[in-house]
Amino acid sequence: MAGRLEGRIALITGASRGIGAAVARRFAAEGAHLILTARTVGGLEEVDDDIQAMGGMATLIPADLKEMDQIDQMGGAIHQRFGRLDILVGNAATLGILSPVAHVAPAVWEEAMTLNATVNYRLIRSFDPLLRQSEAGRAIFVTSGAAQGSFPYWGPYAVGKAALEALVRTYAGEIAKTQVRANLIDPGSVRTALRAEAFPGEDPMKLAAPEDVTETFVTLAESGYQENGTVVHAQ
Repeated sequence: MAGRLEGRIALITGASRGIGAAVARRFAAEGAHLILTARTVGGLEEVDDDIQAMGGMATLIPADLKEMDQIDQMGGAIHQRFGRLDILVGNAATLGILSPVAHVAPAVWEEAMTLNATVNYRLIRSFDPLLRQSEAGRAIFVTSGAAQGSFPYWGPYAVGKAALEALVRTYAGEIAKTQVRANLIDPGSVRTALRAEAFPGEDPMKLAAPEDVTETFVTLAESGYQENGTVVHAQ
């Protein structure tokens, strides 16, 4: 029986661990060809081993997305090899630091804004033409409840995710009359390294595993999914 993403080409950022790695494994199980990028080569290779073990295929691109020319290079390489991109998952993120806004060092702030917001703009800029070449391009970006409401001491992360949500809603409006759809997913409280950094005293076994939220990613990535510009909650 064919998988729900059979033959679709999917790029996932932050794919070496946590939610990105879990989504990569699930997409492979559903028949997608994966293009995986992260800074950690060893982590990418471990995910690739798992994908190969289930009979899937992945292309690995070790990269630091903050070096944003690398994103444009990826776009060119994917255009040459595949001519299209069916699914884009913008998952890579950083917590920054938990601190009063007035105490955050400019370099920390800038890194958080870059990875949580600007990198995703650059992904859209580079991959929008390839998503439009798909019969049903799907762009999925990982957000957080911190983007809504007031969360003292979460400034770099919360502001970056709020900017991401505004970015994706804007892009969704611009592609409304195309075959491309762009949405956000809030995975909730998940057992990840970023969560452990934010809540070091928390019992991780009381949280959802990354694998528990992959069903929502598959739904948003399917060609039949037509919602656009929404925040979908995985839990």
